[in-house]
Amino acid sequence: MAENNGTIIKIEAIVREEKYEEVKKALAEIGVNGITVYQVVGCGVQRGLAEYVRGQKIDVQVIPKIKFEIVVSSEEWEEKTIDVIKKTAFTGNPGDGKIFSYYIHQAVKIRTGETGYDAIQSPEE
Repeated sequence: MAENNGTIIKIEAIVREEKYEEVKKALAEIGVNGITVYQVVGCGVQRGLAEYVRGQKIDVQVIPKIKFEIVVSSEEWEEKTIDVIKKTAFTGNPGDGKIFSYYIHQAVKIRTGETGYDAIQSPEE
């Protein structure tokens, strides 16, 4: 088992829908295995966008996005994970998304009862 200081960090990344496959692939390439993905809607400071339908301006208040949730076992993995998401999801246009990270107080693997670092690691099979 690898050394760990007990740090467990959750990363939430909200990205454009069209970046889903690229981000998922990039995470797999660096060895991030456990992810949870949601289809979500929301808006940032721009408050959505305006579209024209049959010549009529329509304000779209929320925009479809993809939300990734990833739990990592160290600040080193946090940095690597955030870096790959930033690079992969970037278009340079408004609406590229946001990434949040925060410390997790506790993790429990339901099947085995393992807690903390052991709960988020793959089994040694």
